[in-house]
Amino acid sequence: MLLTPQIKKILITGGAGFIGSHLVEMLLKENKQVICFDNLSSGKKEWIKPHLRNRNFIFHKADLLDLDKLKKSLKGSDLVWHLAANTDIPNGFFKTDMDLKNCVIGTRNVLEGMRLSGVKQIIFSSTGAIYGETGKIPFSESNGPLLPISLYAAGKLSSESFISAYCYLFGLNAWMFRFGNVLGARMGHGVIHDFQVKLRKNQKQLEILGDGNQAKNYFLVEECIGGMDFVYKHADLAKQPCDIFNLGTDSRTGVVEIADIICQEMKLQGVKYKFTGGKRGWPGDQPQVFLSVAKVKKLGWYPTHSSTEAVRIATRRMLGLEKFAYEG
Repeated sequence: MLLTPQIKKILITGGAGFIGSHLVEMLLKENKQVICFDNLSSGKKEWIKPHLRNRNFIFHKADLLDLDKLKKSLKGSDLVWHLAANTDIPNGFFKTDMDLKNCVIGTRNVLEGMRLSGVKQIIFSSTGAIYGETGKIPFSESNGPLLPISLYAAGKLSSESFISAYCYLFGLNAWMFRFGNVLGARMGHGVIHDFQVKLRKNQKQLEILGDGNQAKNYFLVEECIGGMDFVYKHADLAKQPCDIFNLGTDSRTGVVEIADIICQEMKLQGVKYKFTGGKRGWPGDQPQVFLSVAKVKKLGWYPTHSSTEAVRIATRRMLGLEKFAYEG
């Protein structure tokens, strides 16, 4: 069972997005009441369309910048699961206010709406990108100083700070999660999505951004949701009102290995890889991401699949070769 029996009504920001739509589906199967708050900038209505006639589901097509709408939507909620954010990390380089609005101001509005509506609990999806290039690998929750190298990471780190302040000032409780790369069906961007798009256009050559030495943590969307839920149930916030946890696998997968897996699953042979050069795939990219998950393991949570297993499963789901169904 997701969450606790006392939590009956949940507002999910970004509920029509990749992670959010999976979470909506999982919660509704357990007869929870779900309010989906999404402006559909990256989410898709088709991902939540099957639930629109469910009496336990309400969809608000709205933006987090609309505090009045957010405050009204929050009334009666027991918990906010805050997933909404800019997901187009490279585009933040060109639209430099994107992460300020969608991450920082959006999160502050969620918190202010909670304060005004009397909602006390929030689960927040942050990112491993906030570690930047600290030189301390694997990245643990105690790493610092934190010096982000992308505006996306800066927005998430700022959001963590606002959440912490609201918790200490206004009696909120928060569970914050710094993810590795989350994979599964419905991905609209990311390395697996991009490689598949490129290979459909050209089955003989695949362009790979950077020098091919990038390696990162990857894990499946249901394990991401399950990990957040586990920590929510088991983390002790008696001594402090909020806490931060890395979430992901304790293994990594290189970008060339990902390309190999995708070619295998697409039944393509002899594909030549063309590297664009440089250690970064784009401005703000972290070539090496390796999160320590020792803290969450100490609580008793472990991922089921390795990073590379997650890449293969997600590739098959994106190709329609495999499906995920939540059983509860």
